[in-house]
Amino acid sequence: MRISFRWLAGGLLLALGCSGTAEAQSLSKADQAVFKPKYIKKQLLSATKWQLAHPKHKITDWTNGAFYSGVFAAYETTKSQLILDSLMAMGNRTQWQPDQRYDHADDIVICQTYLNLYRLKKDRRMIQPTLDVVEKFRTVPGKEVQNHGIAWWWCDALFMGPPVLVKLGLIENKPEYLTLSDTLYQQTYRRLFNHQQHLFSRDASYLWNAAGEGKKESNGQQIFWSRGNGWVMGGLVQVLQELRPNHPTRSFYLELFKEMSARLIQLQQPDGLWRSSLLDPAAYPGGEASGSGFDCYALAWGINQGILDKATYLPAVQKAWIGLNKCVSPEGRVGWVQPIGADPRRDFSAESWEVYGTGAFLLAGSEVIKLK
Repeated sequence: MRISFRWLAGGLLLALGCSGTAEAQSLSKADQAVFKPKYIKKQLLSATKWQLAHPKHKITDWTNGAFYSGVFAAYETTKSQLILDSLMAMGNRTQWQPDQRYDHADDIVICQTYLNLYRLKKDRRMIQPTLDVVEKFRTVPGKEVQNHGIAWWWCDALFMGPPVLVKLGLIENKPEYLTLSDTLYQQTYRRLFNHQQHLFSRDASYLWNAAGEGKKESNGQQIFWSRGNGWVMGGLVQVLQELRPNHPTRSFYLELFKEMSARLIQLQQPDGLWRSSLLDPAAYPGGEASGSGFDCYALAWGINQGILDKATYLPAVQKAWIGLNKCVSPEGRVGWVQPIGADPRRDFSAESWEVYGTGAFLLAGSEVIKLK
C-alpha cells in the first residue's frame, strides 16, 4: 500500500515562512548554543543521570521501555561508560525478561533495549527471553485479540511492538517475525489512521461515525493526541532504520512517515512544541515535552537520512529542540510532560515529569546532534 504524499507539497514552505538557512541565520547566540555537540552531550548525560536517580515505575513497565530506548541512544551519542554500565545493570536486574503480558505490546517494549545491547555484547542470555515471548505471541492466541479484535488496538503500540519484532526477526533471521509485524501494523493502521487529518486516533473510542458523531475537543475538532502520534513517529523511525532499502514493505512505512511529518509541522506551535491536543492547541496551552520530543527525534532523523527536505523541515526541528531545552531544569529534569493517560485531558506544568518524557528528549538529542 502506498500513501499519497502530494497533498501538502505546495504549501509547506509558505506555512513555515522561511527556509532552513534563513532560520539558522536568525537564531540568537543563546539558541545557537543548544546545537553545539558539546552542549547536547552534556544535556543528554545530565537528563540521563537525573532520571536514573529518580526511578518511578517497575523497570519492565512500558514507561521505562520508552525511557531506556532513549538511554541507549544517549549511550550511542556520548559513549559514556556510566550509561552503558547502567543499561547492563538494568538488564541483569530484570534477567532480560519482558513484563508479564506476552500479548500486550506495552510489556515487550523494554525488549528494544535488550536487543540493542545484545548487538553490542552478543550474549544469548540477553535475547532468549525476548525470543520466547515473541514466539509465544506468534503462536498462542491472547486476551488482547479476544477483547479488542486486534492485538495492537491503540496507536502507542506502534512504538512498543513493531521495533521488537523487526529487530528480533533480523537478528535471528526469522522473516516470519517481520511478516507478523507488518500484518499487525496494517490492522492498526486500517482501524485508527485518519486519511483526512493524516494522524492516528488513540484507539477506536476516539473514532467518529459517518455522521460526524464522537468525542470532540472544546473547539469541536476530533481528538488527536500529541503523544500518541509521537509514539507512532518514534516507532516508524525504529522500524525504518532496520529495514533494508529494498525490503518489500518499507515503502509503506516510508510514505506514512512522510505524510505524518508533513502534517505535524503544520501543527507545531510558535514556541517549537506541540500541544497535547493537536487540533485544539488552545485547550491545553502548555507545550508538551514527550510528544514534542518524539516528533523532534523523528523529524531530525528524517533530515539526517535524506528522507525529509532539509529546507522545509530544519526550521521545525530547530524550533523544537530550542523549545525542548527550555523544558529541562538546571539539574537535568525534563518537565512539561503530560502524566500517564490515554488522551490530552491531563494537566501538567514545568514540574511535571515522567520517564518517557526523558526518553523522548534523549532520542531527540541523539538525532539533533547529527544535523549538518
